[in-house]
Amino acid sequence: MKKTIKTLILTLVVTMGLSVYAGTPIPSRNPEIANALQSQTAKTYISVNPLDIIARPNFYLNKNVKIKAKFDKFSTLGLDYKPAMRSSEKYISFLIQRPDITDHNIPLSELKIFLERTEAEKYIELNSGDIVEFTGKIFSNALGDAWMDVDKFSVISSSKTKEEAK
Repeated sequence: MKKTIKTLILTLVVTMGLSVYAGTPIPSRNPEIANALQSQTAKTYISVNPLDIIARPNFYLNKNVKIKAKFDKFSTLGLDYKPAMRSSEKYISFLIQRPDITDHNIPLSELKIFLERTEAEKYIELNSGDIVEFTGKIFSNALGDAWMDVDKFSVISSSKTKEEAK
């Protein structure tokens, strides 16, 4: 008799557990739940000096970072490199200037930064020295360098060219 009661209780517990599990809404089937979960998992970004990233690419791997820097130029640096693949058809890379050198412009080529071409086309008029801010994720440390996907890009201020200053 005790064995029958234990079996019955076990069966009820398992059945109730399965019905609770089966009754749990699946986010992909319910857009409201999916949106709520997405807003709960909003990305947080670490404001960081780009020199820190290149000094410790392993530390920043898979982290979301925010950088404010002087824009240098758009480039093809790092594109189509298989260990950290970003296609030149979909992406363009850009360089920022080294923040530790102020008397002339030297690009920080150790940080590979990728922006989708459709987004980059909005900023085709950028000049070397313009102040930009961007956020993204360090997705690779191939070749001992940091490789970053940008998810948000904005221009903080434009530097005046020599012709505009006259």
